[in-house]
Formats: sequence, structure tokens, C-alpha cells
Amino acid sequence: MRVLVTGAASGIGRATCLRLARDAQAAGKKASVAAVDVGPSPGLDRLVEDLRGLGADALPLHGDMGTADAPARVVDEAMQRFGGLEGLVSNAGVNRPGPLAQYAVADWDFLFAVNTRATWLLAKAAYQALKAAGGAIVATGSMSGSNAHANLGAYGPSKAAVIMLVQVLAQEFGRDGIRVNAVSPAACPGSRRSRAAEAASIRCQPLSRDGH
Repeated sequence: MRVLVTGAASGIGRATCLRLARDAQAAGKKASVAAVDVGPSPGLDRLVEDLRGLGADALPLHGDMGTADAPARVVDEAMQRFGGLEGLVSNAGVNRPGPLAQYAVADWDFLFAVNTRATWLLAKAAYQALKAAGGAIVATGSMSGSNAHANLGAYGPSKAAVIMLVQVLAQEFGRDGIRVNAVSPAACPGSRRSRAAEAASIRCQPLSRDGH
């Protein structure tokens, strides 16, 4: 499996890279993982070391997903190293909370560039390689993309746009055998909501009470 993962140095991105390497190792194969993060960091260095410890071919790459050129560049660098791609995980994301009445246009544009536009640009750049391989794309969405939360007035819409973008990509790329999906992580403390979770849910409602 030759795969590129953005936002790889920590959290979901790191866990994804390691899972790919472990699954390949368990199958007696070798994963080739292009681990992309915004710049050099101890976290990215540790990830590369851990991947290589699992027998993977780890390629650390640096790229700011908020720029117009970095997504295509890192895809090209990965394909040059690996000779192609079977998988793309668009995971890099940012958040700058704040009330919409005072929100800065620059912050709004930054969130949409990283959280939404980068997924499109990565998919666009990887399209031919994924078509040739019958590959797959996974984008990290969020429950905030389908549930409104005060002070996340830019983050929520940017993730909602990712979810819709993935649906359109799935329709267009699916004709060429490319699977496109989104995952929307959320904290799941259990099947029954705690009192704290209930209180948090109430606070998210405009009138601070349940509607009927």
C-alpha cells in the first residue's frame, strides 16, 4: 500500500500512519507511507522512526495545506518516491474558535483553505495515480460539520463543506474506480449521555433549552 497522509505528525494522522504500517506488516507486506506535516517537528521525526520500526518505507514531507501549491507538490513528491499511490488521507485541519460577529475574514479564509480546499487539491493532484491503481481517498470531517456549535462558526461550515465535497468526489471519481469517503470523529463516552454531556448539549442551543 502506497499512501499519503496529511496532518501526520500527531493525533488521527499519526494513528492512521501507524495502523497502515501495522496492517501491512501483519499481512507480510511493506507499507509505503508519505507522512506530511506543515514543517519539521519532533512529532514527525518520531512517527518516521516508528514507521520504519514497523518495516514501512516512511517518507517525511513538509507542506502547508493552506497554500495553493503545497497539496500538488507533496503528491508529486510521494509519487516520485513510490512510483504511484493507492491511498490518500486528507487529514490536516485547523481551528480558530470565535464568535461570528467578531470573526476575522483572514481566519475564515484560512480555515476553509486548510480544512476544505486542500482536500480538493490533493484529490485533483492524485486523481490519475488513484485511477490507475483503483485506489481510495479518505477525508477527515467532523461532527461539527453536521451539528452546529457556537464559537465554531467557521470550523463547522468548513467541515460541512468537506463532507459535501467528498460526496461530489465520490460521484465523479467513482466512475473511474476510486472510492471516496469521509469520517467524522466525535467523542463517544457511551450509549447513554452523561449529565455533563446533556448540559453541554443544552448550552449549544440558542435558547438554552430543549425544543419541542
